[in-house]
Amino acid sequence: MFEEEKHLTIREWSEEDRPREKMLKKGTMALSDAELLAILIGSGSKNESAVDLAKRVMAACQHNINELARLTIHELCEKFKGIGEAKAITIVAALEFGKRRKTKETVEKKKISSSADLFYLFEANMIDLNHEEFWVALLDGANKVIETRKLTQGGSSQTVVDIPMLLKLALEKKSACVAVAHNHPSGQKFPSREDEKVTQRVKVGCDAVGIRFLDHIIIAGGSYYSFCDEGKL
Repeated sequence: MFEEEKHLTIREWSEEDRPREKMLKKGTMALSDAELLAILIGSGSKNESAVDLAKRVMAACQHNINELARLTIHELCEKFKGIGEAKAITIVAALEFGKRRKTKETVEKKKISSSADLFYLFEANMIDLNHEEFWVALLDGANKVIETRKLTQGGSSQTVVDIPMLLKLALEKKSACVAVAHNHPSGQKFPSREDEKVTQRVKVGCDAVGIRFLDHIIIAGGSYYSFCDEGKL
């Protein structure tokens, strides 16, 4: 008779294949996304190792970390057997921590000189969203970022923009210029007619109070649309 197939736990793997040991010996870059996720998950079950579970999660997310980051704690628990609340919280917290690090580094180093600079400035705040948000960057006379702030949040297709609030904030922070951005969760980066109207309203308001309006960018699907680059400011 054939010996019954036995599932090997991570501890029974060769040492070089265990994610933690592999990280210690070869560094973080040697690990796949699934192996890094397995370290966060910590443990699997009697039928599935942490790495196998992590591979299953990544496969369901098309092997895309950004898709994984869109999942809530509830969705992780509901979609994947083997992930309870504690593991889901660990995953969501780790992804949020990475996002905050990226945002902080971008703001501290950034002098805005192009639409691409604005894209990298705002992208971390919007990359995982399933709803629209409208953000503003306040800059000094040298185009260095003073602060970025979310102004409004809407549904999956539109958010209302409070222009007077934007201008009031810019004046309070003594901004010499501003740039704004919002996201399209649909992945379609081109502006709607309402987007064009909002852009013109922001420009008129900025002109009225003597603040330069640098750009309005739309972020969608890892790409962006710039009103300035398109000659629409």
